[in-house]
Amino acid sequence: MRADRRQDAPARVRAGRGGGAVAAVLAAGLLAGGCSAAGTTPDAVPAGGGATSSATPSGGADGVSGFASAPPVTPLESLPAAVPAALAPYYGQRLAWTPCDDGYECTGFRVPLDYDHPADGDLTLAAVRAPSVPDGSGERLGSLLLNPGGPGGSAVEYVEGAARTYDAAVRARYDLVGVDPRGVGRSSPVSCLSGERMDAYTSVDITPDDPAEVDALVAAAKEFAEGCRQGAGARLGHLSTVEAARDLDVLRALLGDERLNYVGKSYGTLLGATYAGLFPGRAGRMVLDGAMDPSLDSLAGNRTQAGGFETAWTAFARDCAAREDCPLGRTEQQAGEQLAALFAEADARPLPTTDAGRRLSEAQATTGVVQAMYAEFLWPRLRTALADARSGDGTGLLKLSDAYYGREADGSYPNLMSANAAVNCLDLPAPFTGPDDAARAVPEFERTSPRFGRDMAWMALTCTYWPVRATGTPHTVRAAGAAPIVVVGTTRDPATPYAWAQALAGQLESGRLLTFDGDGHTAYGRHDACLDGAVNHYLLAGEAPENGKRCGS
Repeated sequence: MRADRRQDAPARVRAGRGGGAVAAVLAAGLLAGGCSAAGTTPDAVPAGGGATSSATPSGGADGVSGFASAPPVTPLESLPAAVPAALAPYYGQRLAWTPCDDGYECTGFRVPLDYDHPADGDLTLAAVRAPSVPDGSGERLGSLLLNPGGPGGSAVEYVEGAARTYDAAVRARYDLVGVDPRGVGRSSPVSCLSGERMDAYTSVDITPDDPAEVDALVAAAKEFAEGCRQGAGARLGHLSTVEAARDLDVLRALLGDERLNYVGKSYGTLLGATYAGLFPGRAGRMVLDGAMDPSLDSLAGNRTQAGGFETAWTAFARDCAAREDCPLGRTEQQAGEQLAALFAEADARPLPTTDAGRRLSEAQATTGVVQAMYAEFLWPRLRTALADARSGDGTGLLKLSDAYYGREADGSYPNLMSANAAVNCLDLPAPFTGPDDAARAVPEFERTSPRFGRDMAWMALTCTYWPVRATGTPHTVRAAGAAPIVVVGTTRDPATPYAWAQALAGQLESGRLLTFDGDGHTAYGRHDACLDGAVNHYLLAGEAPENGKRCGS
C-alpha cells in the first residue's frame, strides 16, 4: 500500500506529493515527491502575472459529485524580515563541521519544535556538505542547498551520493549542502512501523472488491497512523513544509549566506517555493525541478498524479510494443490489457518469488510498475520483470516495489514512508472522511487513469485516520520581490506532471518556466546539454533562462 500524494513517489504517501524512493535513483536526482498530472490544474498565468487560484468545476471539490466545495485558495503570506527575538538563539548558533562519510563534512544544529512557542523544546537537524573545489574560474558563491524530494527523502544521503556528479564549475564555486528536513533521515526521524509490519502494509489490497477487503485496508491505514502517533509523539504535529522551510532559513544564516541558493527536485520544489514565499527577500538562485502545484487540494493532487502515471505508462507501452522482447503484446491496447490481466492474477493468487516466504501481491505489482515509471533507464528492467511475472515468477516486480519503499535485504525500511505520510497529512486536509468517499471517487479517478486510478483513489485514505489535524491548506505562492526562480517541468513526468510546473511558474511573480520534452521524473542532471547548460549558467552567472525555453527531444 502506497501513501498519499507526493515526493519521490505517489500516493501512499509519496507523492511527489512526488513523489516512494529508490536509493539508487536518489543519487541521480530522479526520484522525489509524488504528484500529479493535468486535469483540473488551472491555466498558468504568464510569469510575472501573479498568483492563480485552483478553480474547480461546480458540483464539488475537484468536480467529484458528493464532496463539499473546496475553500478558496489564498496566497502564502511572507514572514517579517526581522528575526524575532525569541528565535535569536537559533540564528546565533555556530556550526561545528567534522569530517565524515568519505570526505564530506557533517554537522548538527537546533531548531524549535514549534516556531510559535520556541520554549516548548528543540529538534536537532543533521546536515552535510561537500566543500567547494576552487579551480580559479571565479569567486566562491556560497552554499547551494540540495533537496531530492519526498517528502521523506534524505538530503544528506542525496548529497553524499550525488554531489560529485554535479557540474565541475558548480562544485568549484559552491559548497553543496544537504540537510535532512525535520522528521527525516538523521533529523529527529519519525518511524511508524517495524519492518515486518511494513511488509504487511505494503502488500495490503488497495483495490478492495468486497467489504472485508475494505475493512482490511482501513485497518492497515489506522495501524500505520497509530504507529506514527506512538513513534513520534509531539513531533507529529510539527513536521509541516512551512516549518521545514523556516528551518532552511536558520541554516542559511548559520552558513553565513545572505540569500538561500537552492536546487530542489519533486517535493523539494514545494519546500523551495514555500521558502521563497515566506522569505522572498532572502531567496537567491533557486531551481525547482519537477515542480508541484501548491494550489491543489489533496483530492485533486492524488487524482491528477494518477493521470501523470497514466501518461508515463502510455509512453512505456508504446515503446515496449515496438520492441521484439515486449512481453505485453504488439500494441498499446494489448499492453494495457495484459497488464490488467496480470494485476487481476496477482489479486486472486499472489505470485511466488525467490525471496523466501514472500509473494507478490497486486499492490506490490502495481508499485513495481509505478517505480519503473520514474526513470526511462528502468524500462528494460520492467520488461524483464513483466515477462517473468507472466511466467509465474513475481521476483522482478517485487524487487522494483521494494526499491520504491527503500526496503533493504534484511527486511528493514528507511523512514521515508513514515515521514512522507507525516508531512503530507499535516500539509493538507484529508480528501476523504471514510471509505464511502473513496468508493465514490473511484470512477473519476479511473477516467483520469484507467491503469492506476482505482489504486490511487483508495490509497488517499491514509490521512483520513491521521491522529493530528492538518495545519496547512491549498495556497498559491507569489514570492513577490524574489529574484528570478527557475521552474523546470518534464512533459511526460509521471510523479510531478508538467501542468504543475506550468502552474507554479505562473503563480511565482518571478517564475521562469524551463521545459524538458521527455520522459521520467525531473530533468536537471540527465546530461541534456541544453537544459543542464541553462541551469548551470543561471547558478553560476545569475542569469535565468528566458521564460518558456524548451529543451529535449
